[in-house]
Amino acid sequence: MTSPSDPLTVIRAIDAELTHVWMVRTFLKHADESEEDEDLREVVRDLYDFILAVGPVTDETDTAVYMKMAKKKLRRLRGATELYEAIQPEVSGHTNFAMAAKSLRLAVNRIIALVQPPQ
Repeated sequence: MTSPSDPLTVIRAIDAELTHVWMVRTFLKHADESEEDEDLREVVRDLYDFILAVGPVTDETDTAVYMKMAKKKLRRLRGATELYEAIQPEVSGHTNFAMAAKSLRLAVNRIIALVQPPQ
């Protein structure tokens, strides 16, 4: 995937991927399994932390500040994704949980490519 060169286009693309991250987070947050699993609650918190840190994109969004925060918080987003992928089979083998892991991975891979494009 090639990254767009216009900074506002880049952050809008990240924001679009965050809609998928938000839906996974919401699914996990409201799943009964979250009540019993501290790791799953950590995933939910870390996904929310990234989304909250970058905030919604508007025409007035400072692209440099947005990208700085996205780069700063990217490690937590990656970590949450990796943790969820690791624990998902133990949390639940249900298709909803497996598809949430796949959806999260796809969105996060796209975000990584946008935040840290190849040099």
